[in-house]
Amino acid sequence: MMKILCIGALSMASFYYSQTFPVSAIPENLKKNASVVIRKENDIVEINKIDDITYKRSSVITVLNKDAIPYAIPKISYQKGDNISEVKVIVYDEKGNKLKSYSKSDFTDIAANPQGTFYSDSRMLILPFTASSFPYTVEFSYELDDENTVFIPDFVPFYDYNVSLEESTFNIINKSGINLRSKVYESPFNYTSVDIKSNGENKLYTYKNVPAIDNGQLVPSPQKLLPKVSFSLDKFNLEGKQGSIASWKDFGTWYYQNLLTPVSVSTPEIKAEIASLNLSGTTEERVKKIYQYMQNKTRYIFVALGIGGWQPMMPDEVQKKGYGDCKGLTNYMRTLLNEAGIKSYYSIINSNPSSISFDKDFPKMAGNHVILTIPTEKGNIWLENTSQQTAFNHLSFSTTDRNVLMVKPDGIDIVQTPSLSAEQNKEKQTLYIQLNSDKSISGKGKFSYSGAQYDFNLMYLLIPEKDKTEFMKKSYSTLDFENIEMKDFNNDKNDAIVNFDLNFRALNYSKLVGSSYIFRAVPIYKEAIYQEDLARELPFESRLAYQDDAEIIYELPQGYFIEELPQNTNLTSEFGSYKITFEKEENKLIVKRTVNIKKGLYSKEKFTDYTSFRKKILNSDNSKILISKKN
Repeated sequence: MMKILCIGALSMASFYYSQTFPVSAIPENLKKNASVVIRKENDIVEINKIDDITYKRSSVITVLNKDAIPYAIPKISYQKGDNISEVKVIVYDEKGNKLKSYSKSDFTDIAANPQGTFYSDSRMLILPFTASSFPYTVEFSYELDDENTVFIPDFVPFYDYNVSLEESTFNIINKSGINLRSKVYESPFNYTSVDIKSNGENKLYTYKNVPAIDNGQLVPSPQKLLPKVSFSLDKFNLEGKQGSIASWKDFGTWYYQNLLTPVSVSTPEIKAEIASLNLSGTTEERVKKIYQYMQNKTRYIFVALGIGGWQPMMPDEVQKKGYGDCKGLTNYMRTLLNEAGIKSYYSIINSNPSSISFDKDFPKMAGNHVILTIPTEKGNIWLENTSQQTAFNHLSFSTTDRNVLMVKPDGIDIVQTPSLSAEQNKEKQTLYIQLNSDKSISGKGKFSYSGAQYDFNLMYLLIPEKDKTEFMKKSYSTLDFENIEMKDFNNDKNDAIVNFDLNFRALNYSKLVGSSYIFRAVPIYKEAIYQEDLARELPFESRLAYQDDAEIIYELPQGYFIEELPQNTNLTSEFGSYKITFEKEENKLIVKRTVNIKKGLYSKEKFTDYTSFRKKILNSDNSKILISKKN
């Protein structure tokens, strides 16, 4: 994925070190659902000129339990060439007594990416501190001078669940003479708001007393609930490359000329690759052949080199080495298509389980991933270039239903990615089940997954064979498996469908009542607990629209007949629909079930209705069937 400079932790100022921060002083409402409390946070951003910006940060964070340790570890992300100074850390105990202090020399300097020191200019100073007891408090401050002025951070109360905030200020001082734009995005559910004070070139933004967001039932991500303030200079510097972002057109032109044109270079070897494919047919057929060729010869490796980590590798490097990150692989694919006479566009996107789009009215450097867009007469072809397994023209659940910045020679087009319906995100299962007189069942199942459910089931390709059985038992935990075996797994990379068969035997499926047996209607379904929450304080989100279709053919034991069946059920609500039917056929019972769940963000007042709907589905899935011996 493309590197993002997260400067939410990259600013700094001094605090009054005479203060103490006893945990007893934290208001009770801020302890609720919190693993960490931001006691006091102060960011000062001084924009001196187009290529000179200073971040000053001071923070006091109380760690209430071990879950918050990663959040509170002092760390400073930076780029080679940045100047870091005035680094101070003080650790306090529960009563606010000073335990120990640290300076910059106590920090360890590491590469800030999963590949260690490999292929990155991104660095991190991190303090290897381990707490001996909880709670404790960390006071941390530092300054960072940077030449890159395109990455002014958003001002957000916090980014994670189970974090609360006493007070946070963001003071932005613009001395550059360049127009600084700002935009306030209010909380859509009035969770909290930002206070703004303005004094000439200075603006002071403040959040106070923001309770933690618990990662509970269907709670949206904090980004969906909290307000934020965004900032962007009309003119900026990135690694010596100056440009304008006063409009998306200006920014796109700069991006194309400075980041893409220098790496849009083909070679005789790349030309020969395309020639060897003997392309023919429609645009879609030619793109598919090139894409699947590229997938088979490359793999993903994170690379954060070149103009702040935003410029792709040269295509010939990817061609020779066989690897790259999303930028490099997308640019290589773009170069291959160009050699085939097919226009395609490098497209910046926010990859996230909750759909996050760019603001068409507020140009700003953003995004964390790159894909490729190929316009055709039949519509856009979308290519995810980092996966060797993803199907052609398929975007995952983390990149659908949002917009992209499609970079063109004359600017940026903001284009929407596909939004998949519930029917497109489908599971289809057909189960053939023999009911046995020892209360067990023997079964054969055919499973098919498309859309986002295709993405979820590609994981089976990554699971070692020795672990697959246990993983499947957990995935289908509504049955007590004695054994289970997956057969004929097929990743259809043309139509984005995963198919496989299961053979299994499960124990204790039916219950013996006299000489009769009782068993539930649906053997395999998504297991979840839906509890009412009358005191719910937050909205809820159904992040994915999906549909599950099932046909279950039960074969009765010899000499038994169906004595009692549940009624057919048909439910409809604003959250989705559900239907189940029962049909007798000689010594068989055929159960057909469809559940369709809509995607949506709903107010807390509707949560009782939602849980009632889901409970009715679970109750119907578990409705009982009675079979008895024939006289």
